[in-house]
Amino acid sequence: MNNVTKVRISKPAHEVFESFVDPARIGHFWFSSSSARWEVGKTITLRYEEYNAQGDIQILEIEADRKIGFRWGQGEEGHVVTITLNEVENASTVIEITEEGFPIQTEEQVRALIDNKEGWVYMLSCLKAYLEHGVNIRAALVK
Repeated sequence: MNNVTKVRISKPAHEVFESFVDPARIGHFWFSSSSARWEVGKTITLRYEEYNAQGDIQILEIEADRKIGFRWGQGEEGHVVTITLNEVENASTVIEITEEGFPIQTEEQVRALIDNKEGWVYMLSCLKAYLEHGVNIRAALVK
């Protein structure tokens, strides 16, 4: 099963794209840090300072201002994430995130899918607040 999450952000696609791939920007809305600029073939370490946690992603695809693809997680637990940017009228961007690879056979797996959806909605809300209003609410949610 796949998880799809979308939001419209009142900024051009280039600005949305750079918020992900530029290590100086990602800390304003998602992870606290990124080890390098996102480029195809790179393994990037993403860090959450608040939780003393980190993980690696493998960049699979980059199409400037339009698409980012990466893999995260290990083995069968790993998922492929595709971030698609579609610039629409008034220099706004519809951002769509698809995460693939959810087995749905148990209640625990269904809860994991719902938890994942909540995470993407929260991250996109943080991105919208950052880009449209200059507000950093990234670490405000406590689960």
